[in-house]
Amino acid sequence: MTSGNPAAWEDLARAAVGRIGGAAEDETAVELRELLVIWLDEDPYALPIERVREIVRLRPITPVPHVPAAVRGVISLRGEIVQVLDLRCRLDLPVVPAALDRRRHRIVVMSGEDGQLAGVLVDRVSEVLRTPAAATRSPDARESDAVCALVPHGERFVSLFDVDRLLDLGRRTDAGAAS
Repeated sequence: MTSGNPAAWEDLARAAVGRIGGAAEDETAVELRELLVIWLDEDPYALPIERVREIVRLRPITPVPHVPAAVRGVISLRGEIVQVLDLRCRLDLPVVPAALDRRRHRIVVMSGEDGQLAGVLVDRVSEVLRTPAAATRSPDARESDAVCALVPHGERFVSLFDVDRLLDLGRRTDAGAAS
């Protein structure tokens, strides 16, 4: 094809637009949600990827007095103070002894509803799951108050957290909270 042949370029452009237009129609037919899959023990959970700011390696967490038990403390992230929640404690799961190997543990830093940053301590992060929005199911009544949906993933379901409910410690009675 030569640069002097405008008809050939027009045909090429029309063909490309046709392919792009066809792909766009297919994508709008199935709306995909992107979820960050996190793990506690051998159980998968998910966070909406649009609320995740970054994932950082476990670092020293400074304890803060007179806070709910689920608040592990704070970290400094490039000069910003980030409150860190122990997701195990928040979900009433057994706490892992500090002596265990924690090289895979991560802090998932998220943007809260009010724009504030908060981190959740998780055992590991595995993948970004792309799933049709229509595939989500209502959670079982036994699920945590912070779970808003169940998402099929292979042979099992992943519990999807509502970030605002997860970070709102006032939504549940926390026996470990200081008065």
